[in-house]
Amino acid sequence: MLPARQKTVTVDALSEFLRAILSGAPELRNMAVRGEIQNFKRHNSGHVYFTLAGLESRISCVLFRSHAAGVLDWPHDGDEVVVTGSVEVYPKGGSYQLYATRMFPLGSGAQSRAREELREKLEKEGLFDPRHKRPLPKYPSKVAVITSPTGAAIQDILKVSANRAPFVDIVVVPATVQGLDAPVQVTRALSVCGRLKGISCLILARGGGSKDDLSPFDDERIVRAVRSCPVPVVTGVGHETDISLADMASDAALPTPSAAAERVFPDSRDIMRQLAHSRDILRSGAQRILARFQNSLERRDERISRLAASCLSEAEKFLDTSSKELFMRMGGAFERNERALSSAATALDAFSPLAVLGRGYAICRRADGAAAKSASDFARGDVLDARFRDGSVRATVESVSLDDLEC
Repeated sequence: MLPARQKTVTVDALSEFLRAILSGAPELRNMAVRGEIQNFKRHNSGHVYFTLAGLESRISCVLFRSHAAGVLDWPHDGDEVVVTGSVEVYPKGGSYQLYATRMFPLGSGAQSRAREELREKLEKEGLFDPRHKRPLPKYPSKVAVITSPTGAAIQDILKVSANRAPFVDIVVVPATVQGLDAPVQVTRALSVCGRLKGISCLILARGGGSKDDLSPFDDERIVRAVRSCPVPVVTGVGHETDISLADMASDAALPTPSAAAERVFPDSRDIMRQLAHSRDILRSGAQRILARFQNSLERRDERISRLAASCLSEAEKFLDTSSKELFMRMGGAFERNERALSSAATALDAFSPLAVLGRGYAICRRADGAAAKSASDFARGDVLDARFRDGSVRATVESVSLDDLEC
């Protein structure tokens, strides 16, 4: 018999009540659980099921297909991993389980297998192809730096930039560079840098640490974000012997943040020496060019002088010959004209009335001035004027006699 006043609930109601409690706990929504993989199975549907074991406890886990695509074949039973996800109630099984979104290997064996499988996958896609690497700007104007704002890496980079190229602007994009949150924050920071205007290139850096501390830079999300960044990426995230997948995908990989900064920021002293050397080369080249031009002008001046002298000499000869010929022609013309004029004058003189008058003839004119052509032009008492060679006479006609002329 049920105790008095005891409320009865269904199994479904109890499961829903427990689910609501777990769903309402924010610390269970996005957590990281460390444990050992057991019973790892990949279903035909693409979902992955496994158990995560501690020293005395077990929790069932599921990695749905949408998230399982990022996990290759590396997980083995017995691998120690960190799984991120949310804890919820599975009503049909009457149990709680971890709905995983990501899985990270911890042991050296699992990490090596995971890294190698991912490397082979990305290499086949061409993410590490040297032909895809972009040249770094020789003289950057603005550089973005992705690193922890409180770490030693940013101080090293700022110190190098101040010593080598204080004229270059630096934009610090803060991000966690180790731990489980690093892949998300670094990927987000790379996306932010890709949208910044005027960025010449960027440095992705972190200080020293253990090899496990560098594991986020083997994360597929960071590797793809590095390769797809629209500006050249220089990495300085490890030590001499540590090469991450992000290093392999970057446009230039350096062992430390300081080395990365030295690679990106040009040395202003080298620039000044190069400028001085270039100035000397330009001055020397300009002097050689001016000397060649001067020599060329002098040679041309000599050629022009010789040519002018030759032309003047030829012109003088031509003028001398032409003037002589002209004078000869003019003399001949004068003589011909003089003979023609003399002949014309002789002919004119022969027809001149004065010549006729010189031979004893006279010209008679009537009183009205008209020339008399016949004796019949006069009558007794008319006045006539007779013009002789040396003078004239006025007379009065006393008589007129006409001769009987036969034609």
